[in-house]
Amino acid sequence: MQKNLVIVESPAKAKTIEKFLGADYKVLSSYGHIRDLKKKEFSIDTTNFAPQYEIPSEKTKLVNELKAEAKNAGTVWLASDEDREGEAISWHLYEVLGLKPEQTKRIVFHEITKPAILQAIEHPRDIDLNLVNAQQARRVLDRIVGFKLSPVLWKKVKPALSAGRVQSVAVRLIVEREREIQQFKSEESYRVVALFTPANSKEGTEIKAELNQRFKNKEEATRFLESCKGAAFTIRDIATRPQKRMPAAPFTTSTLQQEAAHKLGFTVAQTMMIAQRLYESGRITYMRTDSVNLSSLCINASTAVIKELMGERYVKSRQFHTKTKGAQEAHEAIRPTYMDQTEIEGTPQERRLYDLIWKRTVASQMADAEIEKTTATIQISGQDAAFVATGEVIKFDGFLKVYRESFDEDSENETAEGNLLPPMETGQQLERKEIQALQRFTQHPPRYNEASLVKKLEELGIGRPSTYAPTISTIQQREYVTKGDKGGEEKELVILTLKGDTISQQAKQTVIGAERGKLVPTDVGTVVNDFLLQYFPEIMDYNFTAEVEKKFDDIAEGKTEWTQMMKDFYGDFEPEVEKTLNAKSEHKVGERLLGTDPQSGKPVFVKIGRFGPVVQIGTAEDEEKPRFAQMKNGQSLETITLEEALELFKLPRDLGTFENTTVSIGTGRFGPYVLHNKKYVSLPKGSDPMSVTLQEAIKLIIEKRQAEVERHLRKFEEEPELEVLNGRYGPYIAYKGNNYRLPKTLAERAKELTLEECMTVVKEQDEKPKTTARKRTYSKKK
Repeated sequence: MQKNLVIVESPAKAKTIEKFLGADYKVLSSYGHIRDLKKKEFSIDTTNFAPQYEIPSEKTKLVNELKAEAKNAGTVWLASDEDREGEAISWHLYEVLGLKPEQTKRIVFHEITKPAILQAIEHPRDIDLNLVNAQQARRVLDRIVGFKLSPVLWKKVKPALSAGRVQSVAVRLIVEREREIQQFKSEESYRVVALFTPANSKEGTEIKAELNQRFKNKEEATRFLESCKGAAFTIRDIATRPQKRMPAAPFTTSTLQQEAAHKLGFTVAQTMMIAQRLYESGRITYMRTDSVNLSSLCINASTAVIKELMGERYVKSRQFHTKTKGAQEAHEAIRPTYMDQTEIEGTPQERRLYDLIWKRTVASQMADAEIEKTTATIQISGQDAAFVATGEVIKFDGFLKVYRESFDEDSENETAEGNLLPPMETGQQLERKEIQALQRFTQHPPRYNEASLVKKLEELGIGRPSTYAPTISTIQQREYVTKGDKGGEEKELVILTLKGDTISQQAKQTVIGAERGKLVPTDVGTVVNDFLLQYFPEIMDYNFTAEVEKKFDDIAEGKTEWTQMMKDFYGDFEPEVEKTLNAKSEHKVGERLLGTDPQSGKPVFVKIGRFGPVVQIGTAEDEEKPRFAQMKNGQSLETITLEEALELFKLPRDLGTFENTTVSIGTGRFGPYVLHNKKYVSLPKGSDPMSVTLQEAIKLIIEKRQAEVERHLRKFEEEPELEVLNGRYGPYIAYKGNNYRLPKTLAERAKELTLEECMTVVKEQDEKPKTTARKRTYSKKK
């Protein structure tokens, strides 16, 4: 009989913990949740809101193994993570494995180190049913919203859509930002900068300064430059003041996701996956937290490391306090488990993320940076406006020696750091070298990227550390939002330069407003958002979504009964669903009338079709069937014009004949194509379907045929269902709907294989036992 069985969620975690425990302990993994709500059924009894759980078929074998091991163990230690999701995993294990209270112990730890594991075993506790109920409440509420709203979307918008409580609100943020951008009107201004040299100064000494006001147009800027021709420039005032800059707090889930995006270019999901690997291998503390607290052990270890690497002057111990409302995790910030490990072994991504976490943690325990900021005001004779020159000198780098926090592109954290000013004194005369007025255009608010969306969700109190990554992944998977680059607008900017007594003008070509890796709503996402806002405003309300999170927190603390919360919500929600399902509307959701087709006199609409946004000419009531055209990439239901829509009906167009059959160009769900003899050939990316010639189309047809010939390597008359094909990864056998990999020796002579050799490969691979490797999951949400 095994004395102790420890059950954790992941095999990586099991492997690390096994190293710390003796021979009396066996450590196994549950591979996340072992049961969940039924996939294809509502699975909630609405009389008492009891969830109806099932063990998925792929987990049956694992559950039987765990049951057998638990039966033979003296004590079962449930060691899943210490948050609500982890508590629920332990509870499900307790229920499904039929464990008894006297043989079961729940242990928690927020780092996988030997002292932490041994400490946890010395201080076991019972399963916290309040935390379990908080997780069940979230799961059940999300199932109610998703399961009830999705059929409404199928009926009213288009089939196969789905809705989610937090995801829908995240999409709303992105749609609203897109509309702000569409309505934004860019305004012109002129920024004035000047280069001065102090009178009687050394060659090469310069002062760069900016005017403390901006001009609305070229005329105003020119008048100002004219007024500077005979003006005298004098230093009116010099202010030097010391400043201190404090380090940022250690990482929470949210701030780690933001910094890893800014500094390392990681997606939110990628950051969590890598952080989970670091946690499970014992490198860092638990990676789902909204606490900035550090243990005294970590603070002391950091102090020792700073002293050793940088000296006593760089040490300043401090404790940060969590400001996030409803912070649920009482454990630590994300930090290295051993502060003296400045580097680790692992993948390049793991090493880079660990380095970021180590630097941020160490910096938080370092001295403030001491900066001297100098501001010189330069008076212009006969004018109220003045030039201002600023410079910053770092007197003591402090924490900046290790770490500098990055900022969002829309934040106002520009500094004059590194801009050194020469020695100056009040009343000193300056000689004008040149003054430039630079044309500027105000830019629209930036679209969200993954990092700034996480920041916004956290500010609004929407979601919790465990939900940010799955939310952002889900809205992209559902194609309500896409991530990509937005090309900016090409502009010719005017630069006016005053040098000597001459004002010259030059033009500079530039691109304004280009963005990379931004989240943009799709037409389907926008239509779904507008529909839900109209019919289910409470679900889409930011305050309601944040209030729900607070209620989950109350359940976790035992202040609220979770089924009562469900009853209150469902009582209001279900009638709204029924009312919306039965509501009749004159137009399809998202439909927009653009105008009239001049050729047929029929109305032209844009709407969401079965495969996405389409343009429609005519209606179902007409004698002739309506005509449809798929919209191009980059076109939007909200902004497409009648002219752009009619342009789409110029396809398909006939180019001529080849081999006595018509060659035409069309466009479909997957883009423009050549059609010949019932066979389709995609046009190369970037090709304009309106300008492709017959010769170009024939060339594409012949190339496709050649590729097909090269793909089919060998056929057998006596076995027509078997064929040797050339695939993306080399030659293989296709037989009765299955594919069979060719061994390297046979692949080299794929064209000469005999039928017997092929059938031998098929038989050998069919007889091999099927081994399905369990997927390693990094997100506990299923």
